[in-house]
This record gives sequence, C-alpha cells and structure tokens, in this order.
Amino acid sequence: MNDTEAKGEGGRIEEAGRDNNADIICQTEKSQNWIPKIIKKRVCSIFVEDSLSNGALCQCGAARDDHASVAVGDYFSTAMLKHWESAEHSSEQPTDAFGEVQFVGASKRHSHFLRLSWSTEPSVVYNILTAQSIWGLPAPNLVVSVVGGEGKTQVKTWVREVLRQGLVKASQSTGAWILTTGLHEGVGRCVGQAVRDHAAAASSVSLNKVVALGIAPWGLVEKREQLVKPQGSFPAKYNASNASQDSCPLDNNYQAFLLVDDGSVGRRGGETEFRARLEEYISQQRTGIRGSGSIEIPVLCMLISGETDMLKRMDLSLKSCIPWLVLAGSGGLADFLSDVLENLSSAPAVPSSGEGNSEALKAPKVDLKDRVAERFKKHFPSEAQTDKLVEQALNIYQNRHLITVYHAEHESPNDFDTVLLKTLVGASKQHSSVEDNPYTDELKLAVTWNRVDIAKSELFNGEIHWKYKDLEDSMTDALINDKPQFVRLFTENGLNIMEYLTYGRLESLYRSVPDGTLLYQLLQQCLAERLAMVERHSPSEKQNSSTKLLKDNNEDGPVKEVTLFEVSRVLELLMGDVCQPFYYQPLRLEFTSSKGTALRRASKVLRGRCKYQDRPCLDPWASLFLWAVLQNRKEMALYFWEMAGEAVLSALGGCKILRELSKLEIENETKLSLKELAQRFENLAHDIFSSCYRSDERRSFTLLIRKSPVWGHSTCLQMGVSGDARLFFSNDGVQSLLSHIWWGDMKRNTEVWKLLLTFFCPILCYTNLISFRKQDNQLEEEEGIPNEDGPDQDTNSLYGTTVFSLDDINHLDLDSKVHRSGTIKGVPYRPPQRPFIVSRWRQFWFAPVTSFLGNVLMYFLFLLLFAYVLLVDFEPPPPSGPGAAECVLYFWVFTIVCEEIRQSIFLGTMPWRQRFRLYIKDMWNKCDLTAISLFIIGLICRMFHRSHEFGRDVLCLDYMVFTLRLIHIFAIHKQLGPKIIIVGKMMKDVFFFLFFLGVWVMAYGVANQALIYTYDPNPNRIFRRVFYRPYLHIFGQIPVEEMDVGKDWDITCTHNVTLIESGEEPCRNHESNWMVVILLVVYLLVTNILLINLLIAMFSYTFSKVQEHSDIYWKFQRYNLIAEYHSRPSLAPPFIILSHINIFIRRVIRKVPSVKIHHFVLDLETKAANRLSTWETIQKEDFLTARIKIQKSSDSERLKRMSTKVDGVLKHLSESRDLEHRLRSLENQIEYCSSALNWVVDTLAQGSTFKPPRPPPALRDVLPSSSSST
Repeated sequence: MNDTEAKGEGGRIEEAGRDNNADIICQTEKSQNWIPKIIKKRVCSIFVEDSLSNGALCQCGAARDDHASVAVGDYFSTAMLKHWESAEHSSEQPTDAFGEVQFVGASKRHSHFLRLSWSTEPSVVYNILTAQSIWGLPAPNLVVSVVGGEGKTQVKTWVREVLRQGLVKASQSTGAWILTTGLHEGVGRCVGQAVRDHAAAASSVSLNKVVALGIAPWGLVEKREQLVKPQGSFPAKYNASNASQDSCPLDNNYQAFLLVDDGSVGRRGGETEFRARLEEYISQQRTGIRGSGSIEIPVLCMLISGETDMLKRMDLSLKSCIPWLVLAGSGGLADFLSDVLENLSSAPAVPSSGEGNSEALKAPKVDLKDRVAERFKKHFPSEAQTDKLVEQALNIYQNRHLITVYHAEHESPNDFDTVLLKTLVGASKQHSSVEDNPYTDELKLAVTWNRVDIAKSELFNGEIHWKYKDLEDSMTDALINDKPQFVRLFTENGLNIMEYLTYGRLESLYRSVPDGTLLYQLLQQCLAERLAMVERHSPSEKQNSSTKLLKDNNEDGPVKEVTLFEVSRVLELLMGDVCQPFYYQPLRLEFTSSKGTALRRASKVLRGRCKYQDRPCLDPWASLFLWAVLQNRKEMALYFWEMAGEAVLSALGGCKILRELSKLEIENETKLSLKELAQRFENLAHDIFSSCYRSDERRSFTLLIRKSPVWGHSTCLQMGVSGDARLFFSNDGVQSLLSHIWWGDMKRNTEVWKLLLTFFCPILCYTNLISFRKQDNQLEEEEGIPNEDGPDQDTNSLYGTTVFSLDDINHLDLDSKVHRSGTIKGVPYRPPQRPFIVSRWRQFWFAPVTSFLGNVLMYFLFLLLFAYVLLVDFEPPPPSGPGAAECVLYFWVFTIVCEEIRQSIFLGTMPWRQRFRLYIKDMWNKCDLTAISLFIIGLICRMFHRSHEFGRDVLCLDYMVFTLRLIHIFAIHKQLGPKIIIVGKMMKDVFFFLFFLGVWVMAYGVANQALIYTYDPNPNRIFRRVFYRPYLHIFGQIPVEEMDVGKDWDITCTHNVTLIESGEEPCRNHESNWMVVILLVVYLLVTNILLINLLIAMFSYTFSKVQEHSDIYWKFQRYNLIAEYHSRPSLAPPFIILSHINIFIRRVIRKVPSVKIHHFVLDLETKAANRLSTWETIQKEDFLTARIKIQKSSDSERLKRMSTKVDGVLKHLSESRDLEHRLRSLENQIEYCSSALNWVVDTLAQGSTFKPPRPPPALRDVLPSSSSST
C-alpha cells in the first residue's frame, strides 16, 4: 500500500467515523500494516534547552543525544525559544508501536495497544476500537472517565471500595467502558485490580461487559522501547517490574491501551486534550446494536483527588456538557470543588467585562470570586499564580448543574449505579424541553443499562403518570436490544400494543436484525430475489439507475429494504405448506398465487411509500412472537407467547419454526439452543392442552381441528405433524380424538373378532353384536331434553361442533343449512334421518377401522396372488401369455396406482403441487412409488423375449418391496408399533456396522486372494473370493481345504497362464500359505469378537434409548396411519375402482365437495371461534398461575426471597448507621455551641463594662428523670 492508498484508506476511516459506520474497515489483526500510514506518532523536531539541565536536556524531557541532527542543528533558532510546545516544536511520523502486548508473568489474554499522536481524529480511533475486524471491543452503553488520583500518592481505603464495589460493579451491570491512565499506579492500579477481581468472580456471559481502557502518555510508560516495532507486534513481550521516578509501567488488567504521544518524555498531561476530544466524540454516538438505541452514549467524568491542572481539563469538558461526579473526601481538587459547590451560595452569572454592567451586579461577582479565592488558598496554599485557576474554578461553579458531589458516608457503594444514573439524568434534564416528561431521559438510561429494578423502584412506583409518547422510543429500544423485562414493564404501565405496532414499525424491527445471523441471511436472500425480479422486468429503471442511486426509496422506485414480503417468504420457507403465507392481506396478494406470480405482484406493489405501513397490525402479539422466535430470543418469545392468543397452536408454530431453523443453522451452539427452545414450546403445548382436556373434552377436540386465521388457516394437528411434535401427539386428549375418528360411530371397546365376523357376514351389523354410539338428538329424545336455539341451548354448541364420523358431518351440514334458511320460532328442528338399514350400513363400512381391516385382508390376498403368479403361473411373453391370474394381478396393481394418484394429487384443498410435495415427504409413499415403478419396469420387460427373464427378476424383487409394505400396516398395533420403530432406529446402526465391516472385509479379501493365488484374472472368481467368501467366514463357512495347502484339495488346477485366462482353476501358492492362516485368525478375531460385539452393544444402546420413548414415536406415527385410512374410500383394491368412479362423478361432474375433510379441519364461525379462544386463554392463564405458584414454593425461590429480605434489612441497618452518624455530629455541634456560650458567659461575668441584673442560669440535668421513667 503506497502513501496515496493509505491516505485514501485514512479518509475512508475518518468518513466512517463521522457516519458511525465501522463496516468499511475490513482488515484482520494480523494484517494491520496500513495503521502506520494513518496513525502517526510525535517526535520532537526542535531542541529547546532546559535551563536546569545545563543544556543536556530539552524541555520535552529527552536528552540532546536522543534528538535528530536536524532538531539540534539550528542553534540560532533554539536560542530564541523560551518555552517548548508540542504543536509547534514536534512533527508527526508514522507510528512504530501497535498490535498486541503480552505481559510476562501474567496469565491473561493479550491486550491491544496503539501509539498515536494527540492530534489524531477521535473518529478514527473509535472505529479502530469497535471494529470487529480490528480490536472488536463491544460498543459501550456508558463511558466513565476516571480523572485524578495519579502519581505515587496512596489511594484511600474507602475510595478503593467505591471503585471495586461501586464503579466496576455498576459498569458490569450496564456494559460500560472505564477510562483511566492505564498505568500501574494510583487510581489506575485500583481500577485494574477491581476489574480483575470482578472478571474472576463473574460468569463468562458478563465477562466482556466491562472494558477497561487505558489512555496514557507515551513518554511516561516504563520500558516503552519493548513495544516499538514498525511492522507491529503480535504480541510484544512486555516486562516492567519496578517503576522509575519519571515513568510507570502499564497495568496488565486492561483490555486496550491508547498511548498518546505529544513528543515529550516523562511529562504528565500529554493525553488530556485527546482524551477530552475522544469523550466528546463518544458522547455523540448512539447506544444499542449498530447505533439503534434511543439515546446517545452517556459519558461521565469521575474526579478522584486531583491537582490544580485538572481545572482546565474539567472546564473544557463541562463546556461540552459532559457531567462530572466528584468524590468528596478523596483529597486535592475533589475536596476543594465539593467545598465550593456545597458551601457557597449561588450567585448570578455576570459577564467579566462590558460597559453596561452596573455596580450592583458586579458586587456579587466580586464577592463570589473572593470567597472562591479564599477557599482555594485554604486547600492549595503552595500555589503562587492563582488568578487563572480561580477563574477556571468560577467557570466550573457556573456549570454546577452538571456536577454531582458523592459522599461516601451518605451513600453505599452498592448503590453506585443509582448514583451514576441520577447524575446523568440530572445533567440531561437541563437540556430537555418543557413539554417533555422530565423522567424520560432517566427511563432511556435505565433501558440502555437494562436496569429494570431501578425503573420499577424509581420510575414505575405509581407516582409518575406515563403517556404513550413517553414510552414509544424506549419500547423500540427494548425490543431491538432484547430486553424483555422492560417490554413487560411498558405493557403493564400504559403502552397500547395495538397503537404501537404498525406494519411499518414491524418492518423496521426486521430491518434491525443483527448482521451475521441466520434470519438476516434469509431476509437478504429473499430481498435479492425480489430486486432481481424488478431489474428483469424494469429495463427502463436500469437505464436510469445512475440518477436514482441517492434515492433508494423514492416515490416511484422499488423499496430496496426488507419488507413484509421478505418476511412472508422466510416464514413460507420455514413453515412449508402447513399454512397459508403470512402478511399477504396487507400486501394485497392472493393466497393461491404461485411463487413467481406473488414475486411479480409484490415487485409492483412495493414501490415508494406503501400505504399499508401506517396501518396497525391485526395480530400484534402473534407478529411479535414470530419476530422473537425467528431471532431465537428465548425470554422475549415466551413473553409474547403468553400475551398472544391460541396458546396451543402458537406454541406448536414456534416449535415448527425453531426446528426448521436448527436444520439451517451451522453453529452448533446456536443449533442446540434452537432445539432446546423448540422442545420447551412443545412441552408448553402439551401441558396446556392437557389442562384443556381435563377441563372439557369436546371443546379440547374442537381446539385441535379448528382453523386459525392467525396462523394461515392451519390446525393444531397439522402444525404438530409438520413440526414433528411427538410429545404433543402422545397426549391423552390427542389420542382420544384420534381413537374417536378411527372407530367412527362404533364404540371404542369393540373387539377385533366382532369386526372380522361382521366384515365377512355384513348382515350382523344390524344386530347388537357391535355397539354404536348414539347421536345427540337421539339422546335428547330418549331423555326428553328440548333442542332449540334459545336459552337452553347446549353450551358446547357455542364453541363449535366436533366431528368424529361421517354421520356427524351430515348433521353439521344440515344444521348449517337450517341456520342459513331460518327456523320457525318455537318449533324445534329435527333433521331428516335416513332409514335404519342405510344409516347402519354407512356407519359400519364408512368407519376408518373397517376400511383398514378391508385393506389388510385384501392386501394379503394380493400378496398371495403375486406369489402364485411368480411361482406357478408366470407364462412366456405374448402371444403365449400372460395368463388369467397374471391379468388379474395387473388390474389389481392398476387400482393401487389409481389410489396413489388420488392421494398425491386429488386429496385436500391445496394446489396439486403442494399436495404432491406433502405426499412425497412420507417414507412409505416413497416405498409405494418404488414398488409401482419396479412393477411397471418388470411388466414392460416380461412382454419381450429378450428381457423376459430380467422382467421376472425385477418382479421378484418388487414382491419383496410390496411385502415390506406390511410393516406400515402393522404400525397401528399397540405392541408391534413401538417394536417397528426400534427396528427402524437399529437400521442406522447396521449401516455404521457395515461400513466398518466392509473396510475390514475388503482389506482381508484382497490380501487373502493375492496370497493364495498368484494369478487369477477371472472377475467372477475375484468377486466371490474377495467379498463373498470373507463374508461367509463370519458365519463359520471356512473352506479349509482350499486355504490350507496342507489339506488335500480334489479340484484340478493348472499353472498354465493361457488355460487360466480361458477359465481354468489356478493352482494355489504354497510359499505364502503360512501368512494366509495368520490373516484368517486375525480376521475372525476382529469380525466375530470385536465387530459383532460392537454391533450388539450398539443395538443394546439403541434399544434402551428408544424403548423409553417408543410409545411416543408410535402414537405420532399412528396419526399418519389414521389420517391415511380416514381419507381412503371404503372399498379396498381391486374393488376400490368403483369408489374412484363414484368420486370422479361426484367431484368432477356433479361438483359435490368432499365431506371427509371435516374429520381433521373445522371452520368455526366468528362468534364460536372467539368463545373458544377465550376459553383457551382462561385455561392458559390458570396453567401459568399454577406453575408460578409451584415455582414460588420451590426452595430456590424461597432462598431468593430470603436473600431479598436480608438485603433490605442490611440496607435499613446502613441507613440507621447514617442516622446515628448524623446524630453524633449534631451532638458534637451542640456541645461546641454549649462550650462557646459558656465561654461568652464567663467572659461577660469577668468583665466590668457590663453588669448583669441576675446570675447566669444553671444547667438542668434531665437524665435522672428519663432514667426514672424507665
């Protein structure tokens, strides 16, 4: 990099600092060779002789020999100079000290350091500090600059406690930077030790919250030559044990050091001006993620002790409106300022000059100046030139509203964070307008520091009336920076979420997603697709793009930021086809449109300022819940889930999203946290539905199958299946609903033998052999209960009717028709009923269990027919074949194909592409497609003479696939189902075992074949002897005669190469046969003992692991089987073709909609849906209340409450100690006044000028009376 490029880089960094954008800096720590081109150091360029050193030293502090020849060459110029100034007598050169420093003997990570000129722009330095590619320090929420306490003076004990228990602890809770000199002396040493102690005691999460930053003069650093390396040090070995009189070593407890160079050596104060400018620049930056906070970074200067030269530093800082905290009693300048601020009466600020000033106004000014000068002489008697210092003290006094005096005897170090908050708030109130709430700044600081305890005790204690506009900005800050406790606090104290959350604000929340997260990447991908679509369909915009670079979001141009459409695309990617797309309604997009159509439509809608952004969000809590879940914010998502409606479906939706995100996440730690949060939401859905099921069975069933408008018209069952919520499906309520649907109108306790008997003898369904449940209207007729729409209406009907069977669907359709047409008042409605013969026939044959039984029996007949054809009746190709049995088999498979086509394309209400995607996801559907494909290939091949045998082989293999399909059929069995799941899990272990076995078999087989036979090119024999024969060795089939040359082998062999190549058996090799025996022994030892036992151990582990949860897995798979057979026609293949013809006529020709879909989906009316949601919310609140009671009764919560009470008692004791101290001081003052009065009385009594008329009064003793009273 040349100088021109370096200047350009420096200009870009300065511009980045001014724009608060550190992303431009893209250098790594190991390649910081550009730093010397930007950052400079100071070198004394003119030797100004120090009169006290006899010409040996310059006034900069360096010796004559340390200066360059140019600096000491101009004797005439140096003789004319009397005082050395850094700005005039030093020059800038590229820095030669930067990188990382390692303190020898200290077990601490490396610290960053940089030598820089005092004139360096603070924007450049701040970006170097915070850029992730350079130093990567976390952006501060507070900056505390500790001033004073330098040099060899001892720091008082109580000051150490304030720094350790107060400052560092408060900084830890607020995420602050602490600025000191960073030297191993005075206050800098105390702060370093406090940071070290808190870092050792704190958790790893809070360890990086406190940043100790040292800003020291370069010329004051001991052994600074160890840090010098022009190319940078990574790291520099720093070893400084003892400090000299004019220097001090760096403290090893600081994260970073800024070594400010003014060209001097051994002089203090060279960093003062740069430090003040850096503090001023930081105070202009905003807090939060990428500056998303509602306030600027608060900067506070803290004065401990200090010398008189600090007055100038303090005066400049106060003019920049930076507040100060003065520690009274720490000595030096701090005591002087506390004395002036507390004991002098306020005086008006009068200009020091001007003809219009009257003498009356000048008098207070002169009087105030005299009193300040008097106190200055009292505290600094050795100071000679006091006029300028007194003027500076007066200027400080005029800005006393920015100064807070801290008294250690009145405040506890544990309350230091509250002191800091009040100090900053007191300073900010001076700049707030009259219309603003005076407590708004204090609230913003509390939010920035995440101190909800301070907000509750000081701001939300019932004494302050908060308006919506006062909480709006703080609410946004709390949401973006993940502070759920404040979100809860604001919501409970007057923030209307319906008014707050508009679609535009929701978009701004998604735009504030941190870079590098998975959600940010997904949103940017969707945004890039939309912008690419805009460019393809808008060539005119492409030509005029140069004129629109500065107007990304103008009135006509496309929106180039994340919008609700990108959010909808991300949710569609994660949710799949389980629900309709989100946020299509405000965007005016159609739900049935394809991906490309929606993309083109959105590209036209999202142009300029969109009207939907100002409209309130229809479901604010659900939208915020999705926003929190997508970012994996645990506490925030749980709170929004509590506030949102439809608790069960929302929990299942969050579980689905989190599990899909975990599949896309790369980081293992983040993936684990996503899975844990998903499991927690599944547990919540399970527990709350259990409460609902215990409360009311029928309402809980309706809850499972009702459509949700909030979640894209999906149901709890659909969301649970899509989210793989096995625990939820193991719930007794879910299984009870599935059993109701499975048995239809028959009772659940019906024996299987009765079903089989009725299946083969259908006339028995009209007898009492099988019990059927009675409908509600039948029960009402038997019990004499009226059924009319009036006050005596059934309560369950208010929450919707749960559908169990086809008869329920018919009644539901008739009821809906009656409600639409109206009824005669006072006349109860009785829906028309079918004849008993027809209704009982439908009740039996339309039940899913009957359909399942018929399919199982017919499938066994199909397998028997298939086996008969393959074994007995497989005739030659046409024209000789196929036979009659084979033609029946072909027709049978054709009906199976028709059923699979119906399931994949014509089942449900979704578009056929979505239905086919859902169909292909199921493993058993893939098995069906494989079986059908193999059958078609075998059928085609067997029709030709050349491929007849190959076709038969394919059909034989296909028979195996069809037979394995029986496993899915028996998954419904309560005992066989879990075992099938265990077998499926063990298959994964078999694949791992086969991998190890294959490696060992190949290694042994190749070596064994090469050792036994010198030359054998026959591929058939090579394959059998390399792979097949070693595999048989495992089961004990070892051809000893062939492998051991000591045994006789009655097979003719030859050594002739020509005969061997023609196919003759080669003879064995006798020379290496001993090695063959050894390899056989080792091979059997490894395979039969090691690998087989490894496989057994893997099986045992899998069995014990899966056995605990096999019931849960089985109940989850049971849903898929019930859903499949409830949608199947009643007839089984091959008779199912009649049902297909009937379905084709009803659906395609007569346009009659399907009724079986009501088994799993129920669309409630608005009134019924609202009542059901209210009932669900009540159950959720009862569940959460019970859980809170259990938590409060736990031992940990009791200990927390006891700890809080003990802290309160200790606080009261400390307050009582303060009162006792005040009483003692009052007693001392009274005693002093009494002594003075006695002295006055005695003096007057001894004098002769005044003769009192009576003697002085005697002192009355009140103690005896008080003691007697006790």
